[in-house]
Parts: sequence; structure tokens; C-alpha cells
Amino acid sequence: MLSQTAEHALRAVLYLARQDGSRPVAADRVASALGAPANYLSKTLNALAKRGILTSTPGRRGGFNLAVPADELSLAEVLGAFDVPGKRPVCLLGGRKCDAHCPCAAHAQWTRIFEASQEPLRQSTIADLLQAVTGPSIETAAD
Repeated sequence: MLSQTAEHALRAVLYLARQDGSRPVAADRVASALGAPANYLSKTLNALAKRGILTSTPGRRGGFNLAVPADELSLAEVLGAFDVPGKRPVCLLGGRKCDAHCPCAAHAQWTRIFEASQEPLRQSTIADLLQAVTGPSIETAAD
């Protein structure tokens, strides 16, 4: 499962990847296209820029563009900016601390399962996801 912030981040990156990249896209425009709160999405876009996933251009004609080509940007990179995969505060088997230093009986097996489940996110790019999209673009649907 994705956090709401990670989902908005992924949707914003997909939206920006569908733009021609010739000029920055304002955060308000991205928020409007996605139906997301502008303030919230602006913070999300700035966090992606700090991670080097987006570029940020300040000013009245400023906005955001992809900093990494869509075919080189993995889903794991985008989602990892907001969700720490596999990070859980409580053990699967009970209410105690469980990590690599203090593992429960299921820790090693669960870690292997979780790592295998993350492989598709590491191997799939934004471009891969866009190729799978059929139907109207996000921008067309919102306009």
C-alpha cells in the first residue's frame, strides 16, 4: 500500500512526464490536473525536487520539470522519497521491536519476501507505466 503522499507524488511525476518539458509546469496547474490540494502538492513537488527527481524553477513563470528522463526514473525512486518500504515499528509476530539487530523468528523470511515484492518497483520506470496507459491523458481529463 502507498501513502497518500507517495500516490500523489507518483501521479504528479506521471503528469510531468507527459508534458513536453519545454517549460516548467506550475504547482497549481499540476494540483488542478490531479485534483489534489495545491498547498499539499506544492510541498510534495518541492520534496521531489530536493531528492533530484524534479527540477524547480522559481518565480512567476516557474514550476517543475522532470530532472531524470522518464525511462531512467524507477517507480521505487519516486515512491521511496515518501514511503520507507518495509519499515514497520512493530514486529509481525507481536508488539515488540523487530529489526535486523533484534529479529523475530519470521524476520528473515519476511525480509526475503518483501525484497522480492519490491523488485518490480525497482525494475519499472515512469516510461514503462506511461506506455501501459491507454485512454485520455490526465491533462485532457482534467481540462
